[in-house]
Amino acid sequence: MSAHLKRRQVLAGAAALGTGLVAGSSALGGPARAAQPSYDVVVIGCGAAGMTAALRVAKRGLSVLVVEKAPTFGGSAARSGAGIWIPNNQVILAAGVPDTPAKASAYLAAVVGGDVPTAKQKAFLDNGPPMISFVIANSPLRFRYMDGYSDYYPELPGGIARGRSIEPDMFDGNLLGAELAHLNPAYLPTPAGLTVFSADYKWLNLAVVNAKGTAVAAECVARYTAAVLAGKTPLTMGQALAGALRAGLAGAGVPVWLNTPLTDLQIDTSGRVTGVVVTRDGVATGVTATRGVLVAAGGFEHNLAMRLAYQRQPIGVDWTVGAKENTGDGIRAGLAAGAATDFLDDSWWGPAIPLPEEPYFCLAERTLPGSLMVNSAGKRFVNEAAPYSDVVHVMYDKNGITPDIPAWLIFDQNYRNRYLFRDVSPALPFPSSWYSSGAVFIDLSISGLARKIGVPAAALSATVARFNGFALTGKDTDFKRGDSAYDHYYTDPAVMPNSCLAPLWLPPFYACKIVPGDLGTKGGLRTDPRSRVLRSDGTVIPGLYAAGNSSAAVMGHSYAGAGSTIGPAMTFGFIAANDLAEGA
Repeated sequence: MSAHLKRRQVLAGAAALGTGLVAGSSALGGPARAAQPSYDVVVIGCGAAGMTAALRVAKRGLSVLVVEKAPTFGGSAARSGAGIWIPNNQVILAAGVPDTPAKASAYLAAVVGGDVPTAKQKAFLDNGPPMISFVIANSPLRFRYMDGYSDYYPELPGGIARGRSIEPDMFDGNLLGAELAHLNPAYLPTPAGLTVFSADYKWLNLAVVNAKGTAVAAECVARYTAAVLAGKTPLTMGQALAGALRAGLAGAGVPVWLNTPLTDLQIDTSGRVTGVVVTRDGVATGVTATRGVLVAAGGFEHNLAMRLAYQRQPIGVDWTVGAKENTGDGIRAGLAAGAATDFLDDSWWGPAIPLPEEPYFCLAERTLPGSLMVNSAGKRFVNEAAPYSDVVHVMYDKNGITPDIPAWLIFDQNYRNRYLFRDVSPALPFPSSWYSSGAVFIDLSISGLARKIGVPAAALSATVARFNGFALTGKDTDFKRGDSAYDHYYTDPAVMPNSCLAPLWLPPFYACKIVPGDLGTKGGLRTDPRSRVLRSDGTVIPGLYAAGNSSAAVMGHSYAGAGSTIGPAMTFGFIAANDLAEGA
């Protein structure tokens, strides 16, 4: 990290802490401490990391309290597709995936490089499989293998083109009772009358043009119908993950305080974190944590001051799909306690369309054949089918040369006639608000479209013509779209010779504005392989742990596969719980 960025961190941290999140010996004064409730462990945040940790702490025989800022539980995990990347877990091994610890270690090292200590990578790989086995044994959470969802870099040593990702199986929301009303809603609601898994979406996109897509759509209807007839409330993806973990906490008797933001860390004269101060019912309430505090409160994607201080421009809080309560409270509290940080400049990026209702994080749309992305010069600048985080890294890297922010996703009516787009069925018109907001443009000609989006018409026409030539030969000699097995996950197998590439030829033509969206920030408090928070000199802040997006990501600046956010979050929550239970 540059010295300039370090200086910015200190200054921005100090400014952010001026809002009232200041660690100290006690915000309540000496007499109040004697009367405050006491637990062995306090967990800040009721997302995937926090709930996994709390469940593990409880099952290790300790008392634990979970406090959550939002009026709902689940955080960003509940909003997500809930892919989970954990090599060598029991689910993928039972499915016959040819994984081994050696393969996983080689692959993660190749993906992450030297950005993350080897010992921390090893801690993740060693503890991920037992974490999955633990939640299966101690909650209603069950998993399905996402067969065919490739690792993001399958050509690297240890990479697996078949993939290592899993996702939650269907969960009956009725098991939550009244708590179901407090589940954070999904980012994109499942269509009415369907029960859909993340792995189904690649086929639902193709339902009009592919027999398997049609069959999967019918299966989603049948699955929903069977569940409802059985008296169930079927939940999948992030809703199932968060719901099943919350049911596990209820079964273990773990109290969860919603609407309870972190105000302060309590620190004794030796520098040990001994508890927290939270705001409950409008009143500052101290809680003692005799073993320690785990910060699992998400990232800072909705904190404009922090994003402006730490991240590349242009940036803001309007392009993220992370939970709105994620304003960096836990990270700021850690900074005030003397913690070091890493990767604050980075996020779990992905190209997004700034639709008027909320940003839309593009997965399949930029990969499906018959679409391409261009910059302000009307030229392609990236392999559109590359891992979504990589696409945004390229957008930022090249933005100062030829502006790539915003970029434009270009496609034709043939593309629209064949494929689902967000939740708009093939051939149906886009909502008028998409056009009036400036997120989408349409024209009968490529040159006319170019004028509307402000790019050179001759350049865009030449780009489309060149791309159409690649579609005919099946070889993208400019950006190698389709060379990686990953590129073909969200594509159309009926398109030959390269399922990633098809010509744009049928008017009208469309352009969607593309901005650097994200699933959340990935930089946070520096932790060791035991999830303990570290100072800049490498010493441990006793009693303070971090996991999830409150901590610096084990993936560094990269992204190993689908679920590289949630898988490590749950794992390092599990690791923290074990360390706390051992009395360290």
